[in-house]
Amino acid sequence: MVNISSRLDPELQFPSGRSPVLARNVVATSQPLAAQAGLQALAAGGNAIDAALAAAITLTVVEPTMNGIGGDAFALVWDGERLHGLNASGRAPRAWQPERFAGHTAMPALGWDSVTTPGTVSAWVALSERFGALPFAALFEAALRYARDGFPVSPVVARQWQNAAPQLRGQPGFAEAFLPNGEALRAGMSWRFGDQADTLEDIALTRGESFYRGRLARLIAEYARQTGGALDQDDLASHCVDWVEPLAHQYRGYTLHEIPPNGAGITALMALGMLAHLPVAATQPDSAERLHLQVEAMRLAIADGAAHVADSAHMRVSPGALLDDGYLVQRARLIDSRRAGSYGAGAPPSGGTVYLCAADAQGRMVSMIQSNFKGFGSGVVVPGTGIALHNRGSGFSLASGHPNQVGPRKRPFHTIIPAFISRDGEPVMAFGVMGGNMQPQGHLQVAMRFIDDGNNVQACSDGPRWRINDNGVLTVEAGVPEATVRGLEALGHEVTVMPADSLDFGSAQAIARLSENLADGYAAGSDHRRDGQAVGF
Repeated sequence: MVNISSRLDPELQFPSGRSPVLARNVVATSQPLAAQAGLQALAAGGNAIDAALAAAITLTVVEPTMNGIGGDAFALVWDGERLHGLNASGRAPRAWQPERFAGHTAMPALGWDSVTTPGTVSAWVALSERFGALPFAALFEAALRYARDGFPVSPVVARQWQNAAPQLRGQPGFAEAFLPNGEALRAGMSWRFGDQADTLEDIALTRGESFYRGRLARLIAEYARQTGGALDQDDLASHCVDWVEPLAHQYRGYTLHEIPPNGAGITALMALGMLAHLPVAATQPDSAERLHLQVEAMRLAIADGAAHVADSAHMRVSPGALLDDGYLVQRARLIDSRRAGSYGAGAPPSGGTVYLCAADAQGRMVSMIQSNFKGFGSGVVVPGTGIALHNRGSGFSLASGHPNQVGPRKRPFHTIIPAFISRDGEPVMAFGVMGGNMQPQGHLQVAMRFIDDGNNVQACSDGPRWRINDNGVLTVEAGVPEATVRGLEALGHEVTVMPADSLDFGSAQAIARLSENLADGYAAGSDHRRDGQAVGF
């Protein structure tokens, strides 16, 4: 295992003003109150899994603009000996035949016809049952306190709330739940949500049964029936999680691990696999030459992901075929180091989000992500419950015959993905970058800053980022050097430089082992682009 402590240069590499947090027990999230809730779980005798869950549950209260009880979740867990993957994403309602969406040019982005069965609650239960040390109900203490007693809304959350309000105020139940007096919350205003507290307590006391087979399930299904939704009690009762074997691909002596499809993590592995066959070592960090190779590899991976990645039960090519080294070499050969290209999908051989991580002194590490997708999600909020439902159904395709075509009880293509890095079979770093299609692109950039450039975990997050938007436009953060932007344009890229306060480039959290000696502890970093923090003891 690599010794990370050699990377802890006291000089800050980027102007965030943040240094890594060093401790034997650590939690990193995008909202400080949630990070502290995770740390409190550790202090109460819990392990890293308990800490991650306490933080995740609290995030549904303190950062409702990005996630909620009605979202989906995935996790990677190093239990001290091996890595486990959890896919808790939900499936489409049984009534979602393709004919339901006839006349649409794309899947609806809002409202009931974007709502698949929520899986977040099932993730909490499954992780606690398999790995947790604390009683399940104990994980809800901080969330219940903030939901009942209130807390001051943090600045970035308030900004997201303001941005979402105009679009969502007309969706069923949204204004009544999240627009008190008709207005979105502002930074520093106190927010309390008694309905959500009651729901969380119900989930805690029934270990999630109420949500899928009890009182809450009946309320969700009845509201759907009243307001035009297809989700019913049978859809909720039939939901189940899957424990999966993480995908893995090697790069310069390290291994990057991702959740397999229906998640988008495979695109990060594909891009990194192509870059292993390109002259990355001859380029400088943040140079036009480096970004050009990264962007071109990611464009190729995105094209393949859009064509081939779906619910694993419906894919026509296997993940292994997409990650086949011979195929990745073939794809990498399409990249011209002197000119930007335009790429379609290849033919491989047949065969609104919060991210958090936690680690403990016994060596357990958790990489976890949960999401309502686009901000608050679908905009649908079940009255009297505080359950804001996600809009993951918008990830389906309407193209006839496409492996990701909408259909009953199928899982849609998912952008939310946790990541993990190991070396020689030993854990190195749990990390993730939330933010729509930024996630695999962020994984690629953070992994390369860590592996290629030797940055510490905070610097891996702080470095300026680029993003290929859903419409294919290449955008870069204001912190990308002007010479790099001009160099990319000279290579044929059309580049949009975003404002300095742009929230388009996601939010990273990361925790890395300092050495093979557990007593040395961890280094943790939290993205300066959000309100969050890394904490430890």
